[in-house]
Amino acid sequence: MKKVLLLTSLVGIVALSGCAVTPNSANVYQARQTQGEQSVRMGVVESIRNVIIDHGQSGVGTMGGAALGGIAGSTVGQGSGSVAAAIGGAIVGGLIGQHVEQSANSKPGLEITVKLDNGNLTAITQDADEPFYVGDRVRLLSNGRTTRVTH
Repeated sequence: MKKVLLLTSLVGIVALSGCAVTPNSANVYQARQTQGEQSVRMGVVESIRNVIIDHGQSGVGTMGGAALGGIAGSTVGQGSGSVAAAIGGAIVGGLIGQHVEQSANSKPGLEITVKLDNGNLTAITQDADEPFYVGDRVRLLSNGRTTRVTH
């Protein structure tokens, strides 16, 4: 029983660590991004398109779900029935774990097309955590790798 509890706890910790994703928000800066100079360009929002930002899957959800489902299934029945229940539990748990990981790693985003003051058009995709509307006057902050759209 202690081995099962330990294994379940370990799988849970590994599964949760797979849920950590890097934000694509114009409002979130990582420590290494502070105190760095950024170029600022001004423009007007031409169009906005809703998108889904998918951070991908590591397989942790599938493996964790399969392990937990297999453990849960193995407690049902005896002999070959217990083995069959463990296999079924692992399959169902893996499918559920995959779905949970996919849901945790996908979030709404915006593709914002901006007409810059110099006449160029540019499009930036970022988290949908700030409302933008066609015609908004915006700033594009760029550091050479990352560009953010802000008001």
